[in-house]
Amino acid sequence: MSIEVLLFEMIKRISMAVVLGLIVSQMRLFDRLIAHKLSAGDKIIFVLLFSSIAIAGTYAGIPIDDALANSRMVGIMAAGLIAGPFMGSAVGIVSGIHRYSLGGFTALACAISSIVEGVLAGIVQKYYKRTPVPWTVALVVGFVGEVVQMAIILLVAQPFEQAYILVSDIAIPMIIANSLGLSLFIKITKDSLHQREIQKASQNQNILAIARETVRYFRTGLTPESAAAVVRIIKKHSLYDAVSITDTAHVLAYIGAEVEHHAPGVAAHLTNVTLDSLKSGTIHIAYSPQEIGCTVPNCSLKSAIVVPLMIKSRIIGSLKMYYTDPNHVPDASDVAFAQGLADLFSTQLELTEIDRQQQITEAAKMQALHAQINPHFLFNTLNTISSLIRTNPEQARRLLIKFSQMFRFTLQYNGRVISIEKEWEQVMAFVEISIARHGDKLFVTHNISPEIFSYGIPSLTLQPIIENAIKHGLQPREVGGSIAIEGYMTDTDIIFTVTDDGVGFDRDPSYYLEHPPQGHIGLSNVHRRLYGLYGPKYGLSVTSTPEEGTIVTIKIPKISPEEYASSTTDGN
Repeated sequence: MSIEVLLFEMIKRISMAVVLGLIVSQMRLFDRLIAHKLSAGDKIIFVLLFSSIAIAGTYAGIPIDDALANSRMVGIMAAGLIAGPFMGSAVGIVSGIHRYSLGGFTALACAISSIVEGVLAGIVQKYYKRTPVPWTVALVVGFVGEVVQMAIILLVAQPFEQAYILVSDIAIPMIIANSLGLSLFIKITKDSLHQREIQKASQNQNILAIARETVRYFRTGLTPESAAAVVRIIKKHSLYDAVSITDTAHVLAYIGAEVEHHAPGVAAHLTNVTLDSLKSGTIHIAYSPQEIGCTVPNCSLKSAIVVPLMIKSRIIGSLKMYYTDPNHVPDASDVAFAQGLADLFSTQLELTEIDRQQQITEAAKMQALHAQINPHFLFNTLNTISSLIRTNPEQARRLLIKFSQMFRFTLQYNGRVISIEKEWEQVMAFVEISIARHGDKLFVTHNISPEIFSYGIPSLTLQPIIENAIKHGLQPREVGGSIAIEGYMTDTDIIFTVTDDGVGFDRDPSYYLEHPPQGHIGLSNVHRRLYGLYGPKYGLSVTSTPEEGTIVTIKIPKISPEEYASSTTDGN
């Protein structure tokens, strides 16, 4: 057979390796390989797969003088160029053993060259860890690999004269055909990877756009209102014919084709594919109307993909996307897109749940603070009123009214942001009761700018500070003392100061704000609430001098109660 004819036959056989390269590049295994996330099972599959390509190249070889002109090296060197020296040498060993088992005077030489070529390609791959090997490099590596194989045949095969004749006949066709085949194999896999990266980038852009637009809706949790807004956004940024969100029992929102019988309140029950996904907690794909399980005759929905929505390990609903075109069924890109959205929404809903739990915790802390304060006032104030009933009935009556106002306030405004005017009414009731209890040992002055009364303040902010000044600042002194309360505003903020001339302290003031000892949680509780509501610019600051007194400064933003309620509702 002439060199030209052999070259032509070799190139025809190379087409098989190229087709196999196209098939391999579409496998999920290839994605994990490129991401360096192959499991032990994946590695075994990879070795068997590329060994099969190499062995197929051997069987497709052209018999020449008790030897084979073949394309085995394409599978071997492609494995090394894609996955590195270990995988390349493993494929070389398997395919080399197979070639040795076929016999012939070049059997040992071909087995050795198979291993050498696998290792050589793997070494080259080590220089391209982060990117696929360029096809031009594969062309050169293939050329060198085949030259090395010819050299090994000349060195190992016996008799030498027969080996020399064989190499003279097959060297040029095999070097040209196999190096071209290897470069085409690598180019196909690289182009396939590039296309998938473009597709993933497009999907990621869509997911990010959806994320930006949906984040504020799921701040309220998985509700019919939030679900309706989200399905509209998904439909806008995708090519699906219909999109739906459900909870574990009902359709919450639906948009698109066949809305007449799939909409909330209209659909009698969830479709079979949805129930299967909710039950298993995994993605389910329906490739036909029968698998979807819609009971309405002639429904135009032809295929669907359903992904469960989860908070931690708890299934709370599902995201469903439909096609009406029978020729367009969900593929790997749909699965990736749907899973990405489901992960995004699950994370958003989980954060909402965390926020809700945090609010519950804060409310519990407030209840604990009220529980601490109420018994204290209950017993002491009732004792004071009891002693005044006979000596000063009118004052006892007035204190009872103030006392009832305080507890009505506690029940009505617990944990809410209210107007400073309402908060000040509560403070004045507290101050009047305290003066009645302590008599001439307590003197309170105040200077509050009327301009600030319409702005908002978290309920029970001022009272704990004043009570703290009485309990820890003035009571330890036999003669008592005085408290001065001031309130004013700047361009952006509201400032209160509570100043006492009590015993003071020499400890770092932050100790009482950040790590309060038992019985001193009042300041810390208020500070943490303000910090949590308004951010690090706001809260309490404390200065104190032993035996001279303490100044507590309260700083909050200049926001009305209505503005605060609106901002929290909008998720801003």
